[in-house]
Amino acid sequence: MKIWARIKKLSFPQLWQFSVLFLKHPLLIIPTLQATKRTFQICDTLYGKEHHKSNKANAFRHALWNVLLCKNSMKRFKNKQKSVFWAQNITDLYEKVTQNEVLEEAMDLHNNTIGRICFLNFLDQNEEEIVTFLQNKAENSQKVEKLNAFKKHQNQLVYLLE
Repeated sequence: MKIWARIKKLSFPQLWQFSVLFLKHPLLIIPTLQATKRTFQICDTLYGKEHHKSNKANAFRHALWNVLLCKNSMKRFKNKQKSVFWAQNITDLYEKVTQNEVLEEAMDLHNNTIGRICFLNFLDQNEEEIVTFLQNKAENSQKVEKLNAFKKHQNQLVYLLE
């Protein structure tokens, strides 16, 4: 299971940060893991291993992960703003502890935000419709090479590599 492999790579301080977050919301552990697992299943099916690079498939994965985190936590919170806040907390913490390069982290955070916005805009759509929408959005994503370029693409997914 890829999720378990990722968890095993975290250091003790990184695990502690996630533990504290989940201790505050223990009923969100399973929905969060389910959203993460489903994201990888969909991305593996659509893109194989390509979504592990800083490309359009990766942009899709980050946006989808946030949508599914929001949808799954919505079942618990019954409140879209709380669901979005939860997804942001989880994904921001993940980006913080994984310590990517600055440009990669900015790309991931940007695409995470786009995913949460998509959740809010397409609250009632089913998974298939959201996947199709995000695939189209990924196909039209914009390549960025500098930090200041993200501002030009506030409503679009972004990527670093072809």
